[in-house]
Amino acid sequence: MLLRLLKLRVVVNGSQIYYLDKQKPVVIPIANNGSKLVASDGFHHSQPLQLNYGKKDVFYFTVGCIIEDDQLVVGIILLAVIYAMGFTSDILFMKLLSFVPVFYFLYLYYVNRKRFLLFRFA
Repeated sequence: MLLRLLKLRVVVNGSQIYYLDKQKPVVIPIANNGSKLVASDGFHHSQPLQLNYGKKDVFYFTVGCIIEDDQLVVGIILLAVIYAMGFTSDILFMKLLSFVPVFYFLYLYYVNRKRFLLFRFA
């Protein structure tokens, strides 16, 4: 869900850019052994992935996000439930506690930028 909002691209060896489409796979030709791939959305950059030819000539991978869809949904539900509990009981601590998921997601999005995007082999 979160990756649908980002315009992702893969940069090969710092020079070739391939835009990723959400509905269909993208074929990225790699000319030389030891090429480095980096996924980016303009603000976040993944750790470089170095592809070495061996027994496999074709690599299948997906670009993922450290915040999974399930985590995002659970965080929103937790925020709503804890805030509702604090709102109905007038406990200020519960209202403040409800913003912990928001601060956690903001930490992952802004502070932990190098690990926000990930390569996952299929």
